[in-house]
Amino acid sequence: MAMRNTATLIGSISILLWGTLALLTKLTEGAIPEFQLMVMTFGIAFLLMAGRWWRRGESGLVYLRQAPLAWLIGVGGLFGYHFCYFKAMTLAPAVEVSLLAYLWPLLIVLLSSLLPGERLLARHLVGAVLALAGCWLLVGKNATGFAWHSLPGYLIALACALIWSSYSVLSRLVRSVPTDAVGWFCLTTALLALGSHWLWEATVWPQNLTQWLGVIGLGLGPVGIAFFTWDHGVKHGNLPLLGTLAYSAPLISVVLLVLAGEAEPSTTLLIASLAIVGGSLVAGWQWKRPRINVQSPPKGKQAATDPATQSND
Repeated sequence: MAMRNTATLIGSISILLWGTLALLTKLTEGAIPEFQLMVMTFGIAFLLMAGRWWRRGESGLVYLRQAPLAWLIGVGGLFGYHFCYFKAMTLAPAVEVSLLAYLWPLLIVLLSSLLPGERLLARHLVGAVLALAGCWLLVGKNATGFAWHSLPGYLIALACALIWSSYSVLSRLVRSVPTDAVGWFCLTTALLALGSHWLWEATVWPQNLTQWLGVIGLGLGPVGIAFFTWDHGVKHGNLPLLGTLAYSAPLISVVLLVLAGEAEPSTTLLIASLAIVGGSLVAGWQWKRPRINVQSPPKGKQAATDPATQSND
């Protein structure tokens, strides 16, 4: 149990780091094309893991030898999610895409019950739905409503939610794969993003120190360390609780933007905060059952009443 709690705590570091995504992305001033930004940030994530190997005196090549299923889950999750997210953004309004994509934490709670040794508890479901309501309230305040002409974008956004939740849950099936292998998954994702960049985008390099800091910060935090800690958390921690806690990421984003003077505090922020925090508390609450002490009868009395000790006279 202690190891499970520790892994859950490590996984929650990812949520804190994903909360910095909006602020760091804002530093890039939106000047860098999406797939190029993926190449740069996932490349930094790989270098971060390579630095870990160098410190340990390893080449890291041993972590290349993983089962095809591990590669499919790892690269499919990392690249598949981001590819679908960026594609959905070109086909539907950003707010609606974000609302649908943020169904992934709830799907983690639901899908994790299918794993061996896991079961869906009422508190997990209630907490996730409450946190989802807070998240939608926070993210959807500028929504213009769903429209039929944007249906392809909505479907791809739903695919985002399914891909990331599946990646998180299916990672439990390859829990023996070390987190170091995620470094190679990040490099493969960067190379696939490079191909997408060459096909659909023009290269735009950061123009100033602030933009470079934004890119490096994204590569080290929300893309780098976050994916490594998430891998450990979903493989060894409490998946339903991590899924519910994930709704804290947009809340952290907005709070950081407010503190940085990039957004204004509001009643909506307060209500959303209460819903998300309340949902997390409900999902993580451990109900303690009263212990019933059953007193055994005295040995002499037990011997007298035990049929096995009675004579057949």
